[in-house]
Amino acid sequence: MYDNNMSALLPAIVPAILKATAAVIFLHGLGDTGHGWAEAFARIRSAHIKYICPHAPVMPVTLNMNMAMPSWFEIIGLSPDSLEDETGIKQSAENVKPLIDQEVKNGIPSNRIILGGFSQGGALSLYTALTTQQKLAGVTTLSYWLPLQALFPQGPTSGMNREISILQCHGDLVPLVTLMFGSLTVEKLKTLVNPANVTFRTYAGMMHSSCQQEMMDIKQFIDKLLPPVG
Repeated sequence: MYDNNMSALLPAIVPAILKATAAVIFLHGLGDTGHGWAEAFARIRSAHIKYICPHAPVMPVTLNMNMAMPSWFEIIGLSPDSLEDETGIKQSAENVKPLIDQEVKNGIPSNRIILGGFSQGGALSLYTALTTQQKLAGVTTLSYWLPLQALFPQGPTSGMNREISILQCHGDLVPLVTLMFGSLTVEKLKTLVNPANVTFRTYAGMMHSSCQQEMMDIKQFIDKLLPPVG
């Protein structure tokens, strides 16, 4: 009855005001949809950028008493030693790649595309960026972790995105996906990609949500990497 293919629902999209010459693909968190994030990006949009916020499929999630909800993959627990849904994470990453391919077909080069996400969506966007053969402009993750860390090398990744720019954002009062996850992830990332390209920002008093300063930091990151062309 359930699978972890991309939801059949069309993504929530904030179209570019002018001709789209860049794109942001942003993955929502557990139990959410793309609509709220599309509204958030509409408030900080740049005229030449298209913002795409897909919806996760609905599936039972062990972490939440096996309740069915939008989820990119199964989550059994959130402690560092919890079992991970390796098959589901890898399949979900494969399901994100056609979204990138579609924008390339629309005329936007992959190196003019930023991947991002919140919480579980941030985890998936980070994993996808580090494993895809599509060269991306950057990745921005909010209240996230890096899944399947043991599968990554001890040294620099050999993937296309070894020089990718990464903005990591985390509230210091986030429950479950605590600041420790962000700190551990940033240390791991600095061994996988050029550490000079990794930025880690924390927000005092922010729980498992977003805030205006965080969204402004994301806008600055996006606009720096995806300036207008021509």
